[in-house]
Amino acid sequence: MSRINRRALLLHSGSAVVASSMALGAKPPSRDQEPSSYLRALIEAHKAAYAEFGNALHEIGGGSCDPSRASQEEERALLAICGYPAVGEGDRLAKARYLLEIEARGELDLAEHMQAVLRSIMWKG
Repeated sequence: MSRINRRALLLHSGSAVVASSMALGAKPPSRDQEPSSYLRALIEAHKAAYAEFGNALHEIGGGSCDPSRASQEEERALLAICGYPAVGEGDRLAKARYLLEIEARGELDLAEHMQAVLRSIMWKG
């Protein structure tokens, strides 16, 4: 039995919008633009902070890593990505893909994450 959820409905609706735009002669959005170096740096910083947090958890009691501090650094790095105002197509796609990966692991779960993402959408440069 097919399960309809909000994500599947949005994906289907988005496909219909692109298809109808193409039928009207509009060009589909470019998908090949690269993300900015700044967003790539934010993502790499989060990956490093996430790895450090994982290491700190494994070394509890025997290592020099502080799990609480590593957790705060990882959270700060993730919030920086959430709050990044992705303007170009490459940034929007890279940000969305990365945050969907994080959400799939069940780690995009704080109210601050959603607030930062929503504020980043309203950002005006």
